[in-house]
Amino acid sequence: MFSVDVFDAVADPVRRRIVVLLGDGPRTAGALAAAFPEISRPAVSRHLRVLREAGLVEAELVGRERHYRVEHGPLREIERWLATARRRVWDQRLDALETEVHRTRRDRARGPGEEPMDARSTG
Repeated sequence: MFSVDVFDAVADPVRRRIVVLLGDGPRTAGALAAAFPEISRPAVSRHLRVLREAGLVEAELVGRERHYRVEHGPLREIERWLATARRRVWDQRLDALETEVHRTRRDRARGPGEEPMDARSTG
């Protein structure tokens, strides 16, 4: 379904930012490095390599430069995984809400002052 490498690749905030920048269109490594003055160009190249190996980024040689662009397939896999995870969380929350609604209706139907069945003493 999905590669753990894709999730490892986007776990790093610099790599996530690179993917976002490439979402605006292809860029060279130099142009990407300029967006990260706080890190070295070789570090940006290492991040690009991780993204390429994960399938998130493609590189095309244009003259003497590599132009990097985002690959949307792995991002769609992440979106599907997130949708499934969200659906499971919401299913659990909605189940809990349904239980609470039934409990509230049951308590109201009993009327004021009546004890719940499990709280009455048998004896």
